[in-house]
Amino acid sequence: MHRDDPTAPPVVEGDALRADCAKCFGLCCVALTLTASADFAINKDAGTPCPNLADDFRCGIHTRLRPEGFSGCTVYDCFGAGQKVSQDTYGGRDWRSDPDTAQQMFQVFPVMRQLHELLWYVTEALTLPAAEPLHPDLRDALRTTERLTGLPAGELAELDVSAHRDRVAALLLRAGELERATVPRRRKRSQRGADLIGAGLRGADLRGAELRGAYLIAADLRGADLRRAELIGADFRDADLSDADLTGALFLTQAQLNAAKGNTATKLPDSLTRPAHWTAARPAGA
Repeated sequence: MHRDDPTAPPVVEGDALRADCAKCFGLCCVALTLTASADFAINKDAGTPCPNLADDFRCGIHTRLRPEGFSGCTVYDCFGAGQKVSQDTYGGRDWRSDPDTAQQMFQVFPVMRQLHELLWYVTEALTLPAAEPLHPDLRDALRTTERLTGLPAGELAELDVSAHRDRVAALLLRAGELERATVPRRRKRSQRGADLIGAGLRGADLRGAELRGAYLIAADLRGADLRRAELIGADFRDADLSDADLTGALFLTQAQLNAAKGNTATKLPDSLTRPAHWTAARPAGA
């Protein structure tokens, strides 16, 4: 099937949207700003390598990030942008051996990261049955976004990614609305951007709820039913998802799970992985 065929399937392979640190030049460890907080043990300016970054571009404390005070690193996800910039945009030239590329590479990386995040969301939206009326527009958005990821470095550094993101976000919003509308007796009141920090939502029926951009920091979501809930941009830092059901949750990412607490009884979408720091489920009656 021709690549420009409007009925063609998505052109982005899932593995391309998963971080492969072995193929990256430690870009997130250099390009991003770190602010001393509960998430990061140090202050670090953008463009300055983290002191834990080794000569081979690997993290020197990777297995000890949480106890060393770098839990923020464990929840960061570049959606595969790191290896894309390192291996494709710059053809394997790294910022250490070719320092003339450094400043531009560090500008390109966050742009590519936003584009790859959009690819992740649009790819998921194309799997939603209720969003089928939007599939032609979603396929077009997917192809356009993928084309942007292939731009030369100079054009990527100057790209108005916010404008493109706004256009795609409108499509994703509509896709989420169509899918949530299929949930019987769904929670109709929007919680978009709601302050639910520390909220007691244990056992709550949140099927089909709109929680886009909601602040769920340290919320008690144990045993909550989040099937078909829209979770794009929701902040799950330290939220307790133990025993919760997230199967079919819309636009959930690995980074959101990594930021949360959970256990082996938490039900997850097949596309995501149970974080290593989650605990074992308690035996019945314990």
